[in-house]
Amino acid sequence: MPISRRDFARRSAVTGAGVAIVGSAGVLGSAPGALAADRGAGRPGDAHGGGHGHGHHRPELGYGPLLPDPDGLLALPAGFSYRVLTHSGVTTLESGETTPSNHDGTATFAGPRGATLLVNNHELSGPRDEWEHPVPLVDGLVYDPAAPGGCTVVEVSKHGDHVTEWVGIAGTAQNCAGGSTPWGTWLTCEENTDLAGENGMTKDHGYVFEVDPHDRRANRDPKPVKALGRFDHEAVVVDTRRGHLYLTEDADEPNGLFYRWTPPSGFRHGRGRLRGLADDAGTLQAMKCFDSGGRFVEDLSFTTRTGVVYGVDWVDVADRDARETPIREQFADHEVTRARKLEGMWWGDGGAYFVSSYARAEDSPGRPHDGQVWFYDPKRRTVTLKVLLAVNADPDRPDGLDGPDNITVSPYGGLVLATDGEGHQHLFGAADSGETYPLARNELNLGTEEEPEYSEFTGVCFSDDGRTLFANIQTPGIMLAITGPWRRQPRR
Repeated sequence: MPISRRDFARRSAVTGAGVAIVGSAGVLGSAPGALAADRGAGRPGDAHGGGHGHGHHRPELGYGPLLPDPDGLLALPAGFSYRVLTHSGVTTLESGETTPSNHDGTATFAGPRGATLLVNNHELSGPRDEWEHPVPLVDGLVYDPAAPGGCTVVEVSKHGDHVTEWVGIAGTAQNCAGGSTPWGTWLTCEENTDLAGENGMTKDHGYVFEVDPHDRRANRDPKPVKALGRFDHEAVVVDTRRGHLYLTEDADEPNGLFYRWTPPSGFRHGRGRLRGLADDAGTLQAMKCFDSGGRFVEDLSFTTRTGVVYGVDWVDVADRDARETPIREQFADHEVTRARKLEGMWWGDGGAYFVSSYARAEDSPGRPHDGQVWFYDPKRRTVTLKVLLAVNADPDRPDGLDGPDNITVSPYGGLVLATDGEGHQHLFGAADSGETYPLARNELNLGTEEEPEYSEFTGVCFSDDGRTLFANIQTPGIMLAITGPWRRQPRR
């Protein structure tokens, strides 16, 4: 049963479940260049110099400053190095074509003989002939021959000395963040809702498809999982205990929604089972939040402090295929909670971390920001603001952070995020202590010396053994493997 606003307010008064607990244990706060939480003077873990007090030593966070790359590609801390695995227009697939461009969401899977498999989305939209390096149309793996996007599978041998790449799915549109499943497959999401006849498309788009990196035969005759709705999909995660799927929507006018799909009674997850579902199977719902006083929260941009907790209700979607009216427009503003640019998402710590990349006064009703990370706890049925970045006043500053997008949970504690903001682009860590630290900076200038331009980072994820951090530079499309002296980040 849904938790009511009245019940949430009552629980908050008794147990503190909905109180804005700023700086509490486990809250990932804002950091240098970010919006500061009011943690109280001298509190342990204060990101603004309170320290432990009593002369206790504060262990070093992160890995030190980023060092310029003589090759002009990737700045990293001392002791770290990178390797280029795929490069659009340069490396080639098994079938002989060059690697497609516009790398986006990625996840890793254990491969044969100690190898690592990575499924890599290619965010390509519009007419296929507009792209120099679309995903090749491999026989049997094509959904819509007019669409340029899809996924490739990259196999990296155990010792990293051999890389092979092949097509997992082709003929899809604007494949964005996606998400992995507990049963070892990849769910690739179309951030595009062109219908057949629009932009030259021959089939409808805006769906989720399942890709199996281990079994190429399972990917033949691609079929969209229409039960998960048709909208501008960004990311998806699976609740490993309850079987729900959570999905983000990167859209505006009006702003996008956070969704939950509940499987039908008796359904059991497993390889290929989603594609066998009826188009209307299960229940698709949108999130509705309320504060500890039972007041409805119109948009997540209203939240101005880390640690704020909202209760969550779920509202049924009436028409999930949305051929006449987009799903987000089927709700009045008072019926659901919206957010600008709901982006990457990752399952960890028993819940879903998800990102709102930025908000501005002209497109969100609350306070402008340059990034939020939320945590949805399915057990408590709450969302908590974990990270909040202030508007970056100087995007040209090499160490400025803004516009987090793809996200992963780090095996060394906290989160790792990839930015898609203004100016310089970074990979950065957000520790449990409430501080951030740099991991990498994109130094590949696609513009001029006078007007530099740097592409976003995407596809951030770790290998199963935690020794390698994979990430992409979206344009032109470069997959990187980063190694170095990783260590557990301190709780301070």
